[in-house]
Amino acid sequence: MGMDSFEAEAELWIWHPETGKGSWHFLTISGDTAKAISDAAVINRLELGLPKKRGWGAVKVEAAIGDTVWQTSLFPLSKTGEFMLPVKAAVRKAEGVVVGDKLRVLLKLI
Repeated sequence: MGMDSFEAEAELWIWHPETGKGSWHFLTISGDTAKAISDAAVINRLELGLPKKRGWGAVKVEAAIGDTVWQTSLFPLSKTGEFMLPVKAAVRKAEGVVVGDKLRVLLKLI
């Protein structure tokens, strides 16, 4: 993979807000992959003459699970160095995945 492309495996999990309204599904990108993404994102932004970080430190990516590709952002967990990747309903439905499934995701910085 190129310097701006990454692969990870993670378990799909769900977050419910305290209000009980709605929920979000995520993959947690961790370890060496998260560190490499963080480093590459900073380098890309500096090369473009932009600040080191976007709002909340989000990193824009093109994500792919199975045959489904979409654009989204990774959101950093500053205390752990991990990233959360939101997985929208259309992706989950197209790929037939549910909470608890271990998924392979391809990520490309955009």
